[in-house]
Amino acid sequence: MSEILLINVSGPDRPGLTASLTRILARYEVHVLDIGQAVIHNALSLGMLVEIPEAAEPAPVLKDLVFCAHELGVDLNFQPVSSDDYQQWVQHQEKARFIITLLGRQIQAGHIAQITSIISEAGLSIHDITRLSWRMPLQHENRTRRACIELRVHGDPPNRTALRAELMAAATQLGIDIGFQEDSLFRRSRRLVAFDMDSTLIQQEVIDELAAAAGVGEDVAAITARAMRGEIEFKESLAQRLQLLRGLDESTLEAVCQRLVLTEGAERLVQNLKKMGYKIAVISGGFTYFGEYLKRRLGLDFVYANELHIVDGKITGQVVGPVVDGPRKAELLCEIARREGIRMEQVIAVGDGANDLPMLNSAGLGIAFHAKPVVREGAGQAISTLGLDGVLYLMGIPDRETD
Repeated sequence: MSEILLINVSGPDRPGLTASLTRILARYEVHVLDIGQAVIHNALSLGMLVEIPEAAEPAPVLKDLVFCAHELGVDLNFQPVSSDDYQQWVQHQEKARFIITLLGRQIQAGHIAQITSIISEAGLSIHDITRLSWRMPLQHENRTRRACIELRVHGDPPNRTALRAELMAAATQLGIDIGFQEDSLFRRSRRLVAFDMDSTLIQQEVIDELAAAAGVGEDVAAITARAMRGEIEFKESLAQRLQLLRGLDESTLEAVCQRLVLTEGAERLVQNLKKMGYKIAVISGGFTYFGEYLKRRLGLDFVYANELHIVDGKITGQVVGPVVDGPRKAELLCEIARREGIRMEQVIAVGDGANDLPMLNSAGLGIAFHAKPVVREGAGQAISTLGLDGVLYLMGIPDRETD
């Protein structure tokens, strides 16, 4: 009868170590049922679950492995695994799998302790932990740039909605961001990313900048804030604000355009998305004039926004065509995906306002970015501690694979 063994190897890493050990296993025609290896600061941890065939005796195999480990300067431990235990372990493959991502300027032991406690209490088991951010330098000024670790877990939580809410509450308490996603094929095959513009792709609210030039900044800013909190319907808020801009000279648009500041991480994110072949869209309740400027500057594929009505070089307080509000944003996102032959599960949407929620919830991955509480609670994921390039971490892309 064959025998199953769990073999653990630990010690200093060196080239050829895994090859030396597996050559011995090959000599005895041992089957490798599972294998995993990690190296942290040149310290190796290698685990192998193997089946020694009935024709081979375990003793000679283990004797050769122990001798080889001694020559390599590593420790080797093994323990038998019963067939019942092995079958139970195999059945874990059928359990749901999730990705939990911790993002922040720093990830500390206390953060990990609290999140992993929540995971454990929900009946989930961690089977892999990976650092996605670069190794942290010791220099203090560089230690707070960005940090991210990704946990792959499996299990069947009794209430996924409650688990997500508990993780989000912990994120707020700890001052970090936590992503909670199902581990699926679509998570690894995104193809389209759509951004809101104002306070997402750029730092400003353009309409507030126009209002400041028109001398009605405080009035417009108050309406904008109410709209972003979801206290007033977007179409109504836009109409009120545009009426306050009546008569503003068209030349003001170019002056405001030159003052636009990209959000932290926006340029890095877009450059990497383009390198990976993603389609990139701006779908905004702002104005096409500024969206087209960003399209030229960043090399975007699509821009959909509100077109200002201008007569004799003056803003009339109206828009041309239908208003791009929340529902229209979702419609436009679906139209782009359908035209490009992309499933909605492969779509990412990022925004900060209440009018972005329909778009965020239509996408396979909807991310509230530095958003108001009502938006963070309504979206699937949220980033509040990092720049826009934190989206790459929620996509599972490590720093080592990006520019």
